[in-house]
Amino acid sequence: MTLHILISGVVQGVGYRNFAQKKARELEITGSIRNLEDFRVEVYASAADMEFLNAFVSLLKIGPERARVDTVQTKIIPPKAFQDFVILRD
Repeated sequence: MTLHILISGVVQGVGYRNFAQKKARELEITGSIRNLEDFRVEVYASAADMEFLNAFVSLLKIGPERARVDTVQTKIIPPKAFQDFVILRD
């Protein structure tokens, strides 16, 4: 199962992508995360079990200490195959 996730708030320049990568790897979630030009963060997250994805989304709603998460939008999309959870740099 794969989720497309958009996060808004103070989520750039506060360690959000590193936080998400660490949590994804702990939950054995694969995918990617990147900053968007409109100051949101975009995530693709894949896992065999929806429980792991739900746990990941719950962590994304909290974020690292310096972040302020306003909204987290999730959408189930057709499955994508990823090898790891990577940070996509500009």
